Amino acid sequence: MTGPATAVPGTRPFFGPTVVAATFVMAAFGWGVGFYGPSIYLHAVVARTGWPVTLVSTAVTVHFLFGALVIATLPRMYRSFGVPRVTMLGALVLACGVAGWAGAATPGQLFAAALASGAGWVTMGAAAVNAIVSPWFVRTRPSALGMAYNGASIGGVVFSPLWTVLISTVGFLTAAVAVGGVMVAVVSLLALLVFARTPEGLGQRPDGAGDDPSHAPAGPPGQADVRPLPGGSLWRSRRFVTLAAAMALGLFAQIGLLAHLFSLLAPAVGEAVAGLALGGATAAAVAGRSVAGRTIGPATDRRLVACASYAVQAAGSLVLLSADGGPWAWVAGILVFGFGIGNATSLPPLIAQAEFVREDVARAVPMAVAVGQATYAFAPALFGLLRHDPGPAPETGAALFLLAAVVQGCAVLCLAWGRRRPKT
Repeated sequence: MTGPATAVPGTRPFFGPTVVAATFVMAAFGWGVGFYGPSIYLHAVVARTGWPVTLVSTAVTVHFLFGALVIATLPRMYRSFGVPRVTMLGALVLACGVAGWAGAATPGQLFAAALASGAGWVTMGAAAVNAIVSPWFVRTRPSALGMAYNGASIGGVVFSPLWTVLISTVGFLTAAVAVGGVMVAVVSLLALLVFARTPEGLGQRPDGAGDDPSHAPAGPPGQADVRPLPGGSLWRSRRFVTLAAAMALGLFAQIGLLAHLFSLLAPAVGEAVAGLALGGATAAAVAGRSVAGRTIGPATDRRLVACASYAVQAAGSLVLLSADGGPWAWVAGILVFGFGIGNATSLPPLIAQAEFVREDVARAVPMAVAVGQATYAFAPALFGLLRHDPGPAPETGAALFLLAAVVQGCAVLCLAWGRRRPKT
């Protein structure tokens, strides 16, 4: 549950849970088409055109890098055009971009498509989820965001096999048009019916509190001594810099390793087991995010929860490094690693809520997400440099597993360094 759904007698029920459900669906489309899709698009484009893998891989990097630039402008776009318009336009641009991937006849057209798909998907990504859900929840925001972000994991579960089946049966272009059309229709409907509503417009308070001001939900503890950080002062804040760095490091290790896991494990355990293990990692991500959302209470140090999550991922990498006891040892390592996958995107906004004033949160979250995406865009290629041959793990994967563990450890150190200093 996302928290109380109470309402003042004679008024409509609290609308927050509806917003969470709608955002869950939006995130499933956003990640399913814009985050998990590019690895499948890469294979389909290479198979159709015969272009070098390095060329198409560069287009994937452009997709994520340009998206990072757009993320940094989201707060301004929301203020100028409103969340519903930006979300609908983003869905349309993403659909056009994916169709461009499917129909590109020249490398120039492919890179133009990558710019469009990169710009479109981030309007339904991590920063967008936070911007849509946060106005409706304060005290119960951890569980609300956790449920909304679970749509990202479900997007991977649903769309990864769906893309594969559709492309192999009806072709990439037809699949892109069909999926894109459904996405635009569904997201536009959600934007008009749900995202256009605000607590103020419905006369409701965050968390479903009543009209009595004494019932208004309190923010996280420790905000009383938080000062605004206007303009560039945000980048000089130890709290923000360490938060953005930790998110970037964590996502770099996570995306870099996930991009190569299947090809590392398939020779060792078989494609069927490898596929099931990666699906299990997504399920573990949902479980880990849910546990974190329920663990965070009013007095919880959110950085410590994030430290624990990154440490769990580092432990999973080390299990994979030492896993030589057969298929189930690999599966165990992947499940442990997967338990922290979802928290890499859902916990930073919750930390920002506790450490910055409301106006700065609206800037800090998109900036941190943009830094993270710009960093992990290079992760698959850089991790790939450590693979000397396409053989099975652990012979070719040891360096990747060790690198992932070390980088996750650095993320833990960044989070710990940014914790509040005790007053003396």
